[in-house]
Amino acid sequence: MLAADYPFLDLMWTMVVFFLWILWFWLLFTVFADIFRRRDISGWGKAAWLIFAIVLPFLGVFVYLITQNVGMTERNLDQARSQREQFDEYVRQTAGSGGAAAEIDKAKQLLDSGAITQAEFEALKQKALA
Repeated sequence: MLAADYPFLDLMWTMVVFFLWILWFWLLFTVFADIFRRRDISGWGKAAWLIFAIVLPFLGVFVYLITQNVGMTERNLDQARSQREQFDEYVRQTAGSGGAAAEIDKAKQLLDSGAITQAEFEALKQKALA
């Protein structure tokens, strides 16, 4: 009975409107996040962009997206690069030096190259095994 009161095309139209509504808020939050993340403009410039986007929401957001596209892309790439570097550093710190075998191997390479003596090699080996 309910399906007869709400035809299929009305349901599809409602889904399209809902999707566009969600997309609009995603764009709005993306623009606001980028405005707050910017370091190249002052607080007054940020306030002006925010007021423009709030008072004239569609025009403000679309003008910001059109005029600041390159800057937004660069800031997103910088943020991704920074996060990747932080993750890589975390992995390096967590993984450590590779354990005792890697330290003994490094000491053996130093011994073979003549940088350390046999006694120093034995000391490094004992320290790695301890």
